[in-house]
Amino acid sequence: MRKRQAKKRPLLPDPRFNDQLVTRFVNNMMWDGKKSVAFKVFYDAIDIVDEKKQDEEKTALELWKDALSNIMPHVEVRSRRVGGATFQIPNQIRPDRKIATAMKWLITYSRKRNEKSMAAKLAGEILAAAKEEGAAVKKRMDTHKMAEANKAFSHFRF
Repeated sequence: MRKRQAKKRPLLPDPRFNDQLVTRFVNNMMWDGKKSVAFKVFYDAIDIVDEKKQDEEKTALELWKDALSNIMPHVEVRSRRVGGATFQIPNQIRPDRKIATAMKWLITYSRKRNEKSMAAKLAGEILAAAKEEGAAVKKRMDTHKMAEANKAFSHFRF
């Protein structure tokens, strides 16, 4: 790299749960800099999860965190050219990228769902992911399968 690595900016915790992870998620979900809209969507989704959950001993925020951890991939494949051929090489993922990938997948697959509002879509995907179902968890499974299938090329790691 030509320039030095950008330093991490500290995130302010969100107003309702006082959690930095929530702020990070809302920042990922936000469109056109409308953070208040993104916070409203997230809080509405958490309220919907709170109403619909079957597990009484866990809060809605804990369910959301469980859903995120169920979506988090542990390995991914990266393309690498070796002697004219491109190989998919499985790699471990560093912790901050795991979280970022899980958030992106949760948001992406929430947007593709068929409920009425974004809050309902997000709540549906959170509940599905907490039960290890849903499109985002399937994406994680597919990523792990791809890494498993290409384990033979792991000696090309860089």
